[in-house]
Amino acid sequence: MSTAPEDVLVTGYGVLTAHGFGEEALRTGVFAGRPAFRPVERFDTRPFRGRHAAVPATAPLPGDSPDRTPSQRDALVACARAALEMAGLAGHSRVDVLVGTQGDHREVTAFWSARQHGSGDGAGERVTESLPAALAGVVATCLGLTGRRLAFVNACVASSNALIHGARLVSTGRADTVLCAGAYLVEREFFAKFDSGRAFATDGRVRPFSADRTGLLLGDGVAALVLEAASRVRARGGEPLARIGGWGIASDAYHVCRPHPEGDGLSAAMTTAIRRAGAAPEDIGYVNAHGTGTRINDSAESTALHRTFGTAAPSLPVSSTKSTTGHMLEGSGAVEAVISLYALRHGILPPTAGYTAADPACDLDWIPNEPRAAAVRKVLTANAAFGGVNTAIVLERS
Repeated sequence: MSTAPEDVLVTGYGVLTAHGFGEEALRTGVFAGRPAFRPVERFDTRPFRGRHAAVPATAPLPGDSPDRTPSQRDALVACARAALEMAGLAGHSRVDVLVGTQGDHREVTAFWSARQHGSGDGAGERVTESLPAALAGVVATCLGLTGRRLAFVNACVASSNALIHGARLVSTGRADTVLCAGAYLVEREFFAKFDSGRAFATDGRVRPFSADRTGLLLGDGVAALVLEAASRVRARGGEPLARIGGWGIASDAYHVCRPHPEGDGLSAAMTTAIRRAGAAPEDIGYVNAHGTGTRINDSAESTALHRTFGTAAPSLPVSSTKSTTGHMLEGSGAVEAVISLYALRHGILPPTAGYTAADPACDLDWIPNEPRAAAVRKVLTANAAFGGVNTAIVLERS
């Protein structure tokens, strides 16, 4: 086992959002500030108050028919394959697989529906394969990967925790190549839960940090990233995309679903990530915020950003890309890491779409509505989840 910490490099990624599959869909959707919200048609929304989510208008995966919603399995395998190909590791087998997911609840719903109607041949097997741990195994098996297989299920930080754990494995020499992924596809069960909690935006639009924000909307989001030890990348002549400079995890356990009003946990996670990266707050050139668009989350996150960045906060560019992708739950951390990586590599910062009016409780530079050119060297992506868990990851030019 290596005694000196290894630099952790990102060498490949694959991503799926409601804008489509791959990097170009991010550019023309997220980075153009184009919201992907539309009425949901993949299940009956008539029993609910809400009707909208960020779901694709056409086939989300290459080769799919427009009227088919992919399973999490299909989407994870497609993103993982794309990540390995970008990294130049297609056919390489000694790779750990870490996935953030609550499982594919569409299969559970289909199973019970079939049982009610006296059918369901093969449905039990599909349910088993849709469980969180099984999904990590399925991805590994489909791609011939023989390393560890782990699932992370802690809500909206699940895939950022997968990334952080993967970075720890690489940094400490316990692994040299790790595939970290996260997935959520809009389905009836969680749609119903958020609807019953009256969390959805009332007008089918998400306006994070804006004074007239009314809530969140869900969205499809799946991504996979390849993390490698720098020594291995050098040895094989690979091309790094970025370095994971630091990470932080914190729990404030303030409330079952509300964030701490002073942003205690989120500030602690961001401060730890910046310190681990050997950076000062003013070294961070952009923050991809959790930014759900709810009144309580956005004000608490604004306070956390002020606490973390101090005098650098007023000039710090921050945006919430959930304004275009929706809230991707367990997939958020992985997808937003890819978005942050794209911003770092291409020198363009994604906007907070739909921003209309300043809120005194959210008084930062939110990159309103239009992308911004900026050659940044370090970016931070932050996420939070029910139960008071918080994560932050610093990506930097390699």
